[in-house]
Amino acid sequence: MTGSGASGRQSDAAPAPKDSKPQGGADERPGPADAHSVEFWREIKRALIWVGVVGGAALVVLLIQPLLYIMGAIVIAVMLDGGTRLLGRVLPIGRGWRLAILMVGIAAFVSWTVWLTGTQVAQQAAQLPPLIESQVARISAWLAGHGIDIGFSDMRQAGEQLMGSLGRVTAALSSAAGLMSSLIMMGVLAIFLAAESRFYSRGIAWFVPVDKRDEAHALIDKLGFTLRRLMAGRLVGMAVTGVLTGILLTLVGIPMATLLGVLTFMLAFLPNIGAILSGVLITLVGFSVDVQHGLFAIGIYFAVQTVESYLITPTVARRAVDIAPAIVLGAQILFGTLFGVLGLALADPILAVMKVFLEERAKRRMARQQQS
Repeated sequence: MTGSGASGRQSDAAPAPKDSKPQGGADERPGPADAHSVEFWREIKRALIWVGVVGGAALVVLLIQPLLYIMGAIVIAVMLDGGTRLLGRVLPIGRGWRLAILMVGIAAFVSWTVWLTGTQVAQQAAQLPPLIESQVARISAWLAGHGIDIGFSDMRQAGEQLMGSLGRVTAALSSAAGLMSSLIMMGVLAIFLAAESRFYSRGIAWFVPVDKRDEAHALIDKLGFTLRRLMAGRLVGMAVTGVLTGILLTLVGIPMATLLGVLTFMLAFLPNIGAILSGVLITLVGFSVDVQHGLFAIGIYFAVQTVESYLITPTVARRAVDIAPAIVLGAQILFGTLFGVLGLALADPILAVMKVFLEERAKRRMARQQQS
């Protein structure tokens, strides 16, 4: 009886199907909402990447003005570093002393220039605006006499609109106080960067993984070398154009030669567009005397620009950054429209940095592919 009862109870229990899986067993896979799911964390990473890209772009737009100031300080620091390195070839002393000598020399040169030409340039600068207005009025009258009715007020309004379209950053530089404070801020930051360039380059490389730091140091050195050559070419071009313009204008008897030379030197820092602006000023002042001096002014402008474009720029600047002129001009127009005069002045260095970074990245990628 006992045996038959036990066997009866065993037969009452229904056998488990062979294809059923135990609930909550070891073969259970986590769902997409489970924190341990690989798909969950992959999607989280993708979302964070997109949020970071969008947030970074928005942050750049909001902070474009201080970023341009920092870039300007880096460019000035590169020029100071280049001068310090040049002094190191003739003065075997510490870097700090060489930088101090360079700063004293720059301050002495600026003081001498202001003392020597300050009164003359100030008088000429006061005479320049009414002279330009009178010449524009004469051009407007000449055009009206030939059937082209463009009023002086319309031409002045067009010029104001053109200057106003240079961007948002110029609003901060509209006053003399704002310009001086910005220049002082960039100058102080540049001195700190130039004084301890290796320290700051190591600090930047510290953010890179240890196995990539050698590549980061090589990239920083390449960027510094390229910017030094680029800015050296620009400084030489500025000096040559300014000095030649002042001397030649003085020789032919065009008034305000000193002021026009100084303006040409300063405007040469704005590539391409600065040369056009200086050419317009030189031509207007030349024709204010008579037609002959106006033609002399046009000839001097083209002669100086030919020397700068075909002798200086090819031998220095274009060897540093081999970029097609159309791309350079397009970048200048884009940066000038978006970020103002400061963006226009920094278009070449920013483009050079982007080019070197992309080239080095492509070289490393090709090297890895060849090794694999």
